[in-house]
Amino acid sequence: MIPASFEYEAPSTLQEAIALLASREDAKLLAGGHSLLPGMKLRLSTPGLLVDLSRIAGLSYIREGEGHVRIGAMTTHAEVASSGLLRLHSPLLAQTAAHIGDVQVRNRGTLGGSLAHADPAADYPAAILALDAELVAMSEKGERIIPARKFFTGLFSTALRSDEILTEVRVPVTVGAGTAYKKFAHPASGFAVVGVAALLRVAGDRIESAAVGITGVAEAAYRASAVEKALRGKPLGAIAAAAGRAANGVEAPLGDYYASAEYRRHLAAVYTRRALEEAAGKK
Repeated sequence: MIPASFEYEAPSTLQEAIALLASREDAKLLAGGHSLLPGMKLRLSTPGLLVDLSRIAGLSYIREGEGHVRIGAMTTHAEVASSGLLRLHSPLLAQTAAHIGDVQVRNRGTLGGSLAHADPAADYPAAILALDAELVAMSEKGERIIPARKFFTGLFSTALRSDEILTEVRVPVTVGAGTAYKKFAHPASGFAVVGVAALLRVAGDRIESAAVGITGVAEAAYRASAVEKALRGKPLGAIAAAAGRAANGVEAPLGDYYASAEYRRHLAAVYTRRALEEAAGKK
């Protein structure tokens, strides 16, 4: 199908993009385009103004910070997946990026575009939550830092305001922790039917702490707090039983013709166990 008519702007500075976004209520940002453009072709999204971020210098990078790795919002999935800096200091995000889509998607899609779109079956949200990342948004009012736990608010919904642009993601250095991302992918789309990101800190044969982010099960990705609580201070042998709580607190799991709500509950437990066991092996 053909999108509805729209105006197009390709600003060269972030300040110009912010001004364009604030100039009208029907403006939309274009990053990699893998989510927005198909929606426009189906007339599910009909922006009057498309603001293309691809010509803005300085929004694609991976850098060391104070206890963090800072990633520009226009950094592609392929760049995240192949980053030596991330794999050394905070590998979970790189591990997750390697599972996204196919080669074409990874080379065009962006970290910020995926997070701002907040698809309930996207891969990144699970890792962002497990890492307790910080997301930086910019508007004419200045910079705002949004904790990952407050970022995903519902189905395709985030804490970003209509006049804000997501510019950076900050993930903590996790040296000494074991990490893993395990995913049951839809065979056609590659999206996560269920995806689980795990971060595990172990001392001896005891689990000091665990962080588990899950995508694909609920309307928004979430932290599996019941699993984390069940593991704290316990031996590694507690993983299997704790993983059974992966869907605790999810009142209305997603379900469709491919995977029912009950099946997703089951997969959440299975893939949580697999992610935690892999993370434990990398401690």
